[in-house]
Amino acid sequence: MEFKEVMKKRRSTRRYTGQPVEKEKLVRAMELVLRAPSSKNTRSTRLMAVTDLKRAQKLGKLRDFGSSLLEEAGAAIIILGDEAASPMWQTNATIMASYLQLALVDEGLATCWVHVGDYRTLQDDPESQRSEDYVKELFPEIPEGYRVWSVIAVGYADYTPKPLPEYEGPERILIIE
Repeated sequence: MEFKEVMKKRRSTRRYTGQPVEKEKLVRAMELVLRAPSSKNTRSTRLMAVTDLKRAQKLGKLRDFGSSLLEEAGAAIIILGDEAASPMWQTNATIMASYLQLALVDEGLATCWVHVGDYRTLQDDPESQRSEDYVKELFPEIPEGYRVWSVIAVGYADYTPKPLPEYEGPERILIIE
């Protein structure tokens, strides 16, 4: 698929068919994005694909808002960052996650970013469990020292998202000559 087409097709998809995602598609996309840039080439980001649907569905409870879509997705990819490897680990993880979503579109899949970061499992309860701790409890396979930055829902959409609005014009692009 041409890059321009990938960019046009990339939309946040929040409803999935639940159909499992082929491991080969996930591996191809993840291997491709390992080439994503990172600060001083620290390569501080790791990717963990979850294809076990029962375990992936439990990720839908990592927050009481904005994460339930993971219960219907056919897979999830956890974006991990090594804060000891780089003070820019969050930026590196964001770049990798963004590239990953584009690579997954190229594989014919739909995605949606679910931020973990410093969120709590209950939005209105500052004493509730940290979402990152929830994910780490679900997946003790996460290497020691890695932080959970986000989870990407991956699957087959059960609808066609609306296209992006048309280009708004020059007010969003500034050129200084």
